[in-house]
Amino acid sequence: MNVRRTAAALAASAVLSALAAPAASAGTAAPSSSPAPKPPSGLHGTKDPSYDGVWRQSIALLAQDTAGVTPAAEAVDWLTGQQCSSGAFAAYRADAGAECDAKTPVDSNATAVAVQALAALGGHTGEVRKAVGWLKSVQNEDGGWGYLPGTPSDTNSTSVVVGALAAAGEKPGATRADGKSPYDALAELQLGCDADAGDRGAYAFQPDKKGRLLANADATVAGVLAGHGEGLAVTPAAGDGGEGGGAPEPLECGSGADAGRTPEEAASGAAAYLTGLLEKDGHLTSLAPGADEPVPDHSNTAEAVIALVAAGRPEAAEAPLAWLEKNSAEWAADNPAGLGTLVLAAHAAGGDPRSFGGTDLVKELNATGPEPESVPAAGADASEEGEKSGSGDVSVLWWILGAGVLAGLVAGAVLMLTAGRRKRS
Repeated sequence: MNVRRTAAALAASAVLSALAAPAASAGTAAPSSSPAPKPPSGLHGTKDPSYDGVWRQSIALLAQDTAGVTPAAEAVDWLTGQQCSSGAFAAYRADAGAECDAKTPVDSNATAVAVQALAALGGHTGEVRKAVGWLKSVQNEDGGWGYLPGTPSDTNSTSVVVGALAAAGEKPGATRADGKSPYDALAELQLGCDADAGDRGAYAFQPDKKGRLLANADATVAGVLAGHGEGLAVTPAAGDGGEGGGAPEPLECGSGADAGRTPEEAASGAAAYLTGLLEKDGHLTSLAPGADEPVPDHSNTAEAVIALVAAGRPEAAEAPLAWLEKNSAEWAADNPAGLGTLVLAAHAAGGDPRSFGGTDLVKELNATGPEPESVPAAGADASEEGEKSGSGDVSVLWWILGAGVLAGLVAGAVLMLTAGRRKRS
């Protein structure tokens, strides 16, 4: 997504590539690549939006809203214009005026993140309702979601949909298919008491070809967010881990423990695994396809900060946030989704996204798209803006009242002078 590509998106891209280029897969030479299309007006970012247009736009708008910025109407219209009549979104539709059909590659991730953004902005009840309706219509029988409709459930896709349901005012645990909820699907993807002790609590993206669950940091971050019913816009007060002190509780193991966990207990076990990974060097890593050595994963580290705050463990988020402040400038440059995720992470951890390692993330994010309708003054947050607005309204009211009193005094003086003249005459 111009940022990290999740395993779900990578898998879907491979499927879409195979469908779009049957001749190449049959051994015919692939045609030469054409120049990347020029990003349309209203979209954040200048790079090819083919695989991440809706994702990066949604993250940018969600982050702006969290920072108290009123996005440009043009930017919001671009996002709503990407929606199909079914309610679904694809990663990007170059011709948004054309009707979606069976060949339009709509997916759960683009649809769910768009719901999170539009629900936060407000005023888009119709679009949100239609998108949620579509997501419910493609829920798998195990209670989860795959990236593409009909594909096996994975932790990442299920998580982003859980976040969308929560943002739309739905109860994720009550959203069921064939009697199963998203948490039933997630329970099947978490490494439990039969796994090695060091991997317990982690989530797999999906079972591998042999049916094994392999610990995956990206999926584990997603599992923590889903277990606490949170999307990507998390505030410190939203963390439901209790007192917010100490380490997350690892999975308890005993007779029937794997089958009797609540979503919050499962998420706590995932957070404990995640904390252990972060304690090594303060950030998460990933192995790119074809690479020999893992590299720092900025996006997943930022999302880990958000997830740990959602789990009520902000102290565990301090080290990765500090690492991001020192090491994310190059990665986030001209990267709306990256900048937006950093804004969301800083906000969740109680930091200032306008002073993040010497960088004003909000200013840089705003510069990647059309000029916002309004931006809070430096050093002000959304609540302070509301207070200023309220103060302004009160000031206007007192001015009106003062003017009314003055007018009354003037009128009274005129009447007294007139009466005096009448008496003298």
